[in-house]
Amino acid sequence: MFLEAVFLNNMDPDSIAFQIKILEKSGFSEETCIPPSLARVPIRKSLPLAVEEVVTVIFSVVSDLFKKNSINPKAIDIVISNASMFCPTPSLSSMIINKFRMRSNVMSFHLSGMGCSAGIISVGLAKDLLRVHCNSLALIVSTESLHLNWYTGKNPPMLLTNCLFRMGGAAILLSSRKEDKSKAKYELQHLVRTNKAQDDVSHACVYQDVDSENKVGVSISKGILHVAGAALKANIAALGPLVLPFKEKLRYGCSIICHKMWPTRRTSIYIPDFKKAFEHFCIHAGGKAVIQAIEKNLHLRKQDVEPSKMTLYKFGNTSSSSIWYELAYIEAKGRMKRGDRVWQIAFGSGFKCNSAVWKCVYDSKFEIANAWSDISTYPVEAPDFVKISE
Repeated sequence: MFLEAVFLNNMDPDSIAFQIKILEKSGFSEETCIPPSLARVPIRKSLPLAVEEVVTVIFSVVSDLFKKNSINPKAIDIVISNASMFCPTPSLSSMIINKFRMRSNVMSFHLSGMGCSAGIISVGLAKDLLRVHCNSLALIVSTESLHLNWYTGKNPPMLLTNCLFRMGGAAILLSSRKEDKSKAKYELQHLVRTNKAQDDVSHACVYQDVDSENKVGVSISKGILHVAGAALKANIAALGPLVLPFKEKLRYGCSIICHKMWPTRRTSIYIPDFKKAFEHFCIHAGGKAVIQAIEKNLHLRKQDVEPSKMTLYKFGNTSSSSIWYELAYIEAKGRMKRGDRVWQIAFGSGFKCNSAVWKCVYDSKFEIANAWSDISTYPVEAPDFVKISE
């Protein structure tokens, strides 16, 4: 459907060729989704269609979450929604409260403009609110809107967003209620946020702007991998001391001292083995290059990045919700065990790198999420290059 939308809406031939080239190398399957509104000829952007796209996703994931956990919507004390590129009035959190008829004193928040790392930012906000408001239940809903942000111009850095982003969403419950302790799946242990917005290059590497024809789009710079690497390095420096075993901390510290004392010897700084701190990794499925770069730099195994690669393959880049698809993949494969630790890594415009560390406290068998009902067919060998007939 993506290619049909590109061809039938009479885009510039060079723009079509560029998008086909990117899509061929994307590592996406044919299951990734764009909203039906973008398949219309011609594309007509409208607020009602954008709202329809978003509520289709968020109402579905919230309803499914309540049903699976036998939650009465009136039991929710805090609602936090996030969608970076869509901020209507009333807000998405208000739409959720209205749809599920929640209490009048429910606390409502919506985060926008925070990029693909907004899911972890929402978790951080919920954590702080639950500390203040004891014995409370928080609902977090993460999604993104494509309809109003579909770029129809000729600027290649802006066309990238058409190729990378797809529909998706996730709903999560966080609780500080004593009665929920026995049925909780995970315990949040650490949350570390890194913001590089003080640096001009980092600030501008993912940027909403207008092109020469006054068409709005989000530009992704060629230097995004370098910027993401620098942000990840700073985030690791803050997270490492909290999670690494003593031996790894010692080796890392000694390598820094040697590097500073003998800079002319070109001694490399030791990269800690994070596999000794975590059993599972959920790396934001921002693109194949991002996943491969982290796999290489952190010396991860193929199994460590499998959840990220399969999420990218099946769903594409679903923005802030991708890390939850990955966590559901690990559960569906039967790999999650009580005591296991999970590292969620997310990147976002600004530029931000955020980490959340969870410990599994669940004894029972995990239920397979609807998104991975076909889990027996995964993993698949995602091709490096897919030829698309024009």
